Amino acid sequence: MGDSSGSVSIDVERIYFGGKEHPVRTRYGPVSVSVYGDEDKPALITYPDVALNYMSCFQGLFFCPEAASLLLHNFCIYHITPQGHELGAAPIPSDVPELSVDNLADQVADVLDFFGLGSVMCMGVTAGAYVLTLFAAKYRERVLGLMLVSPLCKAPSWSEWLYNKVLLNLLYYCGTSGLVNECFLQRYFSTEVRGSGQEPESEIVQACRSLLDQRQGVNVCRFLKAINDSSTSPSIRRHDLTEALKKLRCRTLIFVGENSQFHADAVHMTTKLDRRYCALVEVQACGSLVTEEQPHAMLIPMEYFLMGYGMYRPSQLESSPRSTLNPFCISPELLSPESMGVKLKPIKTRASLIV
Repeated sequence: MGDSSGSVSIDVERIYFGGKEHPVRTRYGPVSVSVYGDEDKPALITYPDVALNYMSCFQGLFFCPEAASLLLHNFCIYHITPQGHELGAAPIPSDVPELSVDNLADQVADVLDFFGLGSVMCMGVTAGAYVLTLFAAKYRERVLGLMLVSPLCKAPSWSEWLYNKVLLNLLYYCGTSGLVNECFLQRYFSTEVRGSGQEPESEIVQACRSLLDQRQGVNVCRFLKAINDSSTSPSIRRHDLTEALKKLRCRTLIFVGENSQFHADAVHMTTKLDRRYCALVEVQACGSLVTEEQPHAMLIPMEYFLMGYGMYRPSQLESSPRSTLNPFCISPELLSPESMGVKLKPIKTRASLIV
């Protein structure tokens, strides 16, 4: 990949595919964690959406040279892949207990313990954003910042629950193929890239479709069930995090595509977070999976967001930062939305405007 002006040379493909895969045993079963970068640097934890893994959810972002230079220069990346979503995964046996969203959040804590990590930055997409937000609510001292893409934060509505219930039945009987894959592609991408009778679907959609074909339907069912659970039992249902959001004090940057099915959830979440620490970026002509569809639109907001932690792209700061992130040592003006370069109301941006 060619370098852009103002960015140091970085072999994105070598770094991105040069990570090490770690099977991590947690109290709720094993998960796969792929580690990229210098482990002496601050940690960035990622968590994908339903039916995706880190390759299909974050590849576009890390293949964007400017974003890669920003993130890989400042962080060691720990990609958590939900159980059964890793490449080549076998079907999870039916006698393995199904997990709740709280179990998934607790697994994140177990991953941090496994690697000896203290406080971390988090990046999640939709269902993964919910898991990491719940993790932040349960383990507030372990989360220094949240970067969320098309996040969920409320309990499933009746319409969402019913739609996902139908999808679960299709997954169970048909696996990941045909109509099921189309439903997932609609969840992730805007109409513009999915194509139509006149326009072919884009390469990113074709690549995602190919990866979905390789996913085990029963494994996807387990993750989707956890996210879709509206049980009356507080121990297993997907909670409404509205009240918990009010208690969060970590800085939060939210991206959402204007055509995302979860646009209303993202806006709702922004209104409930402390306005001093939160900003919303709305990306025009984009679906939920901003990290793949328009990764360039994330660059400038992320750059300003990370400046609040004393982090820069390597062209601006040649030495590699190795100190732990500590927002409590940051001057108050750096915590303001203005310091992030974004406004509290949604800003509409296209990737072409900021590349």
